[in-house]
Amino acid sequence: MVDKLTPVLSANWGTKASWTLAAYKKTGGYKAVAKALKMTPGDVTGMVKDSGLRGRGGAGFPTGMKWSFVPKDNPNPKYLVVNGDESEPGTCKDMPLLLASPHTLIEGMIIASYAISCHTAFVYIRGEVLHVHRRMQAAVAEAYAAGFLGKNILGSGYDLDIIVHAGAGAYICGEETALLDSLEGRRGQPRLRPPFPAVAGLYASPTVINNVESISSVPSIIRNGPQWYSSMGTEKSKGFTIYSLSGHVVRPGQFEAPLGITMRELLELSGGIRAGHKLKFWTPGGSSTPILTDEYLDVPLDYEGMAGAGTMLGTKALQVFDETTSVVRTTLRWAEFYKHESCGKCTPCREGNWWMVQMLRKFEAGTAQPGDLEKLEDVASNIGGKSFCALADGAVACVTSAIRHFRDEFEAGYTTPAWELFPYGRSALFEVPETAGDQTKGAHA
Repeated sequence: MVDKLTPVLSANWGTKASWTLAAYKKTGGYKAVAKALKMTPGDVTGMVKDSGLRGRGGAGFPTGMKWSFVPKDNPNPKYLVVNGDESEPGTCKDMPLLLASPHTLIEGMIIASYAISCHTAFVYIRGEVLHVHRRMQAAVAEAYAAGFLGKNILGSGYDLDIIVHAGAGAYICGEETALLDSLEGRRGQPRLRPPFPAVAGLYASPTVINNVESISSVPSIIRNGPQWYSSMGTEKSKGFTIYSLSGHVVRPGQFEAPLGITMRELLELSGGIRAGHKLKFWTPGGSSTPILTDEYLDVPLDYEGMAGAGTMLGTKALQVFDETTSVVRTTLRWAEFYKHESCGKCTPCREGNWWMVQMLRKFEAGTAQPGDLEKLEDVASNIGGKSFCALADGAVACVTSAIRHFRDEFEAGYTTPAWELFPYGRSALFEVPETAGDQTKGAHA
């Protein structure tokens, strides 16, 4: 493990007007593009492969390998699509990156597009973050004006256009094939695979879909070399990443560190759990990843470490909850989100999430009956792994892991409302009257 913090993507976030082209160029911006355009596309892909960069959107698939899947003999246009939909509860890394340094992504997109012989690339941004969409559009306009986009970039003969697209605010569009349908003007719903996007993606053409952070990491690899990048992180999880820490910590925020740092180390960097309290549970990668307890504080936060703990690294959205928090209430709120955001295409997700919410409300209200917990587990088992896309798996992960770690708290829902065991005002991050629990009680009784 090298230094605990390794600011690369976030290195310029604190500089004045860091989002402008002028500020970005002062820190070496677009030098990687000039270097990449003098290489062959295959050599660029090879550097990314050698670096060990893995997708930062949750799945952790090797980025360079994904690029190499694009068929060279397909006569259709090739497309690059950057997934900036980031809308899972607790996840907040791509939006700060786009706000503070949009040119980092643009430079990465130019390099990635060149590597896969793409001449039209898209950035898909969640519709609710209008300020991010506007900033990205302004940065793209700056890049066009400076000759980094458009025809004959830097005299290389390579052409590229970037289109910034705003979604309509649907969580399902974070799933890559639903995102493609949305880009094509249709309702965002997952596609059956095969064919995979690398063969028949956007407009039935070869398409590479990468996360904002994944593509933003590419310029530093080209600029400094794959060995520099792979010197950070762990044996199988190379490089640095942005960890988003939120909840009951003293200093929440974004912490850019090598993969393999532990939750205990990140808690130390954030000032620890708020005064007078202790950790109860936490999510390693957003609400769609199974929760963990303080037993796992020293497990490396990398793909293999989290898999060994029975969870996933996901988007590195580390939500922290202290002992004042009701795990039943938290799980219900997450389940309500997934029920609301289900696209409705497949029965297990559409119906199963609705039923999970109804049952969790009974546990919260203290009106559950003996046997309901087993029934809830049975419903969850008929959702995960039985739907069109993996978003349904994430919807049940928080429920099943919460039951596994805090079964007694759910069983208490046979007799006692959650708001009596854990008055909700006590878990609030800001001052809330003790009667706040009564309002929630009225909503769900």
